[in-house]
Amino acid sequence: MLAALQQELEKRKADGLLRQRRLLDSPQAENIVANDKKYLSFCSNDYLGLANHPQLILAMQQAAGDSGVGSGASNLITGHHRYHDSLEKQLAKFVEMPAALLFSTGYMANIGVLGALAGREDAIFADKLNHACLNDGGYYSLAEFNRFPHNDVNALEKLLKASKAKRKIIAVDAVFSMDGDIAPLREYLALCEQFDAYLYVDDAHGFGVLGAHGQGSLNHLQLKSPRIIMMATLGKAAGVAGAFVAGEQVVIDYLIQTAKSYVYSTPAPPALSATLSASIKLIEQGDNLRAKLQHLVATLKQNLKIKKWQLMPSETAVQPLVVGSNHDVLRLSEYLQAQGILVPAIRPPTVPVNTGRLRISLSAAHSEEDVLKLAHAINQAEKDLEG
Repeated sequence: MLAALQQELEKRKADGLLRQRRLLDSPQAENIVANDKKYLSFCSNDYLGLANHPQLILAMQQAAGDSGVGSGASNLITGHHRYHDSLEKQLAKFVEMPAALLFSTGYMANIGVLGALAGREDAIFADKLNHACLNDGGYYSLAEFNRFPHNDVNALEKLLKASKAKRKIIAVDAVFSMDGDIAPLREYLALCEQFDAYLYVDDAHGFGVLGAHGQGSLNHLQLKSPRIIMMATLGKAAGVAGAFVAGEQVVIDYLIQTAKSYVYSTPAPPALSATLSASIKLIEQGDNLRAKLQHLVATLKQNLKIKKWQLMPSETAVQPLVVGSNHDVLRLSEYLQAQGILVPAIRPPTVPVNTGRLRISLSAAHSEEDVLKLAHAINQAEKDLEG
């Protein structure tokens, strides 16, 4: 086995697919220290620049002082702290849903929810570009797992029409993490009404960024229905860690009893929930941060002057620049890195073959000058690397 594993690693390296961790020696911010070097970073999902916010640091310090550093037991024993409970109520109110439930990660939320709500007699319908944890949740559920082409409403309708499943769940990302586009959720909800299905929305990259006061993609599209269940992560725009699921009270009550990744896990430390409670208040008051973020998105688009590479259509903080082959996108990432700019090269299987890209993540913590520096560096890189 060991020899086979080594061969697989060597093949990954030859194919330009070997990934390496960077060692971070600074807080997550627009300027970081990684592998002992300073970089202007366009790598993080800290879309509002809250990960190093002084109010959140203070909140965590104070909460750790009175709640300790660990939960100590699973939620259904003695691990459900007052801080957890308060945050769940706050999140439900913020996204205007009856109830919410905390999970330690978005991955655990997705596999827990889909595994609890769908089984052998049921069917899940998933976009082919969904995040891996939605796919894994579908596979682990033992339900019939159907995948349809990206954002293809007609293809999904045909699958739903042909399905004889007892329970049907459409599971999709709201904002796609590697493309930056928004799913046609309004059309999906209409299909749910037509075919007696439910819509499970992963809003990891929309929560905090889109909608009134950052309430997320559902609010952005003005969608409300008892058929909707949403998940959002709390380590991206919220700047901390964890995830929550929100929906009808009966759904949340059922998940508390049956979602294995909730029932059989020790919850995140209470201090994180107290910190997130402060973060949600900052998000709610952060219209100026979201306005700045949109200005930075527009600045990038206006100043990129490229001919061969393609910036994908996205109005979100995720701005993907498609380059092509694994080796070409790695060369571009390394070119920028040599100039002190860090942008990750995304390659298969995360994205389709020959669509290797830079995943440019903008944050309200960036300045206009930061974004101009990036745009000018990419413009020059296309001339230098493709000339």
